[in-house]
Amino acid sequence: MRGGHDLGGRQGFGPIKPERDSAEPVFHSAWERRAFALTMATGLLGQWNIDQSRHARERQHPVAYLGQSYYENWLAGTERLLLEAGLISEQELAAGVAAAKTRSDLRVPGPDDARKILTSGGPAAREIDRPPRFAAGDAVMVRRRYTTGHTRAPDYAQGCRGRIHDLHGGHVFPDANSQGDPVAHHLYSVEFSSRELWGGDAETFEVLIDLWEPYLVHADANDK
Repeated sequence: MRGGHDLGGRQGFGPIKPERDSAEPVFHSAWERRAFALTMATGLLGQWNIDQSRHARERQHPVAYLGQSYYENWLAGTERLLLEAGLISEQELAAGVAAAKTRSDLRVPGPDDARKILTSGGPAAREIDRPPRFAAGDAVMVRRRYTTGHTRAPDYAQGCRGRIHDLHGGHVFPDANSQGDPVAHHLYSVEFSSRELWGGDAETFEVLIDLWEPYLVHADANDK
């Protein structure tokens, strides 16, 4: 999906001015803490997965996405997911007051179960019985995927040539998982030259990007 969220390598947005870890607070204000907690709590209901959650944020209009802060985009995505799952209505969202009883089929974990789920995480590694198409050292190209759906292939890497640096085994494929299909594909660490990604005027260094097998073709293939 080529949207406002995919900014890597784009011009015109000015320099990045990161705050030092020692100086940046976890939350800049109390409402950010609440937005984070709401996203985590509703995610525990089991009505969507992490890739569906990311895609909900990405589906905003680019002007809205770029004009909002990090946690404003989290909140917008959570509201969309709650509406699409039928857990709240537009009227309830506008009023900020629940008007209906909680659905009886929801899985609502208690504090102990919630703590266990959040601290153990949800590993995406999977066993798959098919061998990998690529090996370390293979020259590959990232497909140009003009998709309206979710993808973890950054726009700035699409159409670029790199080399397989490492293999990570099978992992849930985000593009399919965002549509509710947790199919797994081989995941690779691919090495690129900075000038391949951003042109001949870029400083020279190597960049490693983790990319799933469906994103890649052999560099000498015609399928781009």
